[in-house]
Amino acid sequence: MPPMIHSPDVQAARAGGQPIVALESTIITHGMPWPQNLEMARSVEQDIRDSGAVPATIAIMAGHIHIGLTDAQLQQLAQTQNAMKLSRADLAVALATGRTGATTVAATMICAALAGIEVFATGGIGGVHRGAEHSFDISADLQELAATQVTVVAAGAKAILDLPKTLEVLETLGVPVIAYGQDSLPAFWSRTSDLRAPLRLDTPEDIAASHRMRARLGLPGGQLIANPIPARDEIPAAKLAPLIAQAIAEAEAQGIAAKDVTPFLLGRIYTLTEGASLTANLALVRNNARLAARIAAALAQTPLA
Repeated sequence: MPPMIHSPDVQAARAGGQPIVALESTIITHGMPWPQNLEMARSVEQDIRDSGAVPATIAIMAGHIHIGLTDAQLQQLAQTQNAMKLSRADLAVALATGRTGATTVAATMICAALAGIEVFATGGIGGVHRGAEHSFDISADLQELAATQVTVVAAGAKAILDLPKTLEVLETLGVPVIAYGQDSLPAFWSRTSDLRAPLRLDTPEDIAASHRMRARLGLPGGQLIANPIPARDEIPAAKLAPLIAQAIAEAEAQGIAAKDVTPFLLGRIYTLTEGASLTANLALVRNNARLAARIAAALAQTPLA
């Protein structure tokens, strides 16, 4: 068995059969500065509680997978410098060497599945980076969605990515991409994109039923639920497009690559939007958490077979 510790709240939820929603920790260590990162983490966890489920923020600390963090641990993680950014490739090394690590979408899915948690809320998934035909820079998140049976609620893929190529790879891998309540594929900070979503579902109950049916069919992998950011919080795609292009050009000029690309681009877009991207990011993460809690509650009421 993997070295795993459940927080007291998660232990109680498991014993009582309450719905649980997994949360990643990279957004805390790499996505937002202190103290906004702690405020965000607390707000998202409270949104899940208010929506009828129990939050389980996942992180690697002192050689253990922590499924759920106490508030003291959350504060400690939010102030940790140089935490590892963990995906499938480096999760085992971090555990074996006792490092502190924050889980990406892929690593969070792995740990959630090990803990028996079926639903995970995040901001946006990784995907195919622009210029991937030259760099081959494709996030491990996509392969994980094809392999691990967790329903992931996100506001689509991050808008800094090549969205058409990301959608193509997900289709090739057999990952159901389901827009919630609309036909257009959401684009992270923007409610819509030029891409039509392959699938659409309008209720948490239908999403839960689809999750169960995939298991009955013996299909590997999870579902990606693309949940649009609330209209009042979005940044229109037309406004973002030139800023994203500028940030990408700067990254290329500075030779930034691999895992450093996404944090750099998000930081530059924060500056170029004068902080509006961070405000929108918080809004979409909280919106995803609320939907994930409703899906988890529906799954708790849906038989396994």
